[in-house]
Amino acid sequence: MSARVVIVNGLPGVGKTTQAQALATGLGWPLLTKDMFKESLFDSLGWSDRAWSRQLSKASMDLLFVWLESELRAGRDCVIEANFEAERDTPRFVALAERYAVQWVQVLVVCDGETLWQRHINRGNDGSRHPGHQEAAVALELRERLLTGRVAPLLLDAPCIELDTTDLTKIDVATVLQRVRDSFLF
Repeated sequence: MSARVVIVNGLPGVGKTTQAQALATGLGWPLLTKDMFKESLFDSLGWSDRAWSRQLSKASMDLLFVWLESELRAGRDCVIEANFEAERDTPRFVALAERYAVQWVQVLVVCDGETLWQRHINRGNDGSRHPGHQEAAVALELRERLLTGRVAPLLLDAPCIELDTTDLTKIDVATVLQRVRDSFLF
């Protein structure tokens, strides 16, 4: 039997973690996120500037894939969340699918660009994020990308469910969960 993996993808600040947590809870599956690793590395190794944050981001993404491979090797279902990039990360998912029996469902989280930009400004000022993320610098660095409100989906032979988080009050988690469940072959 193959493992089932929900890939929650989108730009920083779009609401990936919140949606991934709801999906993982609803499915009863473990949640693996890039920021789990990154914030642990910040706490262990320290944090300073954007260059260091980017370096730890790369290491965290590598750790996320190591953990994902471990779950696939054991045949376990899971939800993973990060700001994946189609060109960079699709080959990693394809390589895993060549080695393990796995079914992917991608949840592509999108948002109106202006709303996303404002969320980034707010979370940079509200202290809700680990200071190592350097939110103010991220917002400026990624401004043009954030204003698009979306990333390209991963290029996988798998269903892709688009979830718009512009108005959080309109998200029906039960409906999203059902769409995810219906997307798997078993």
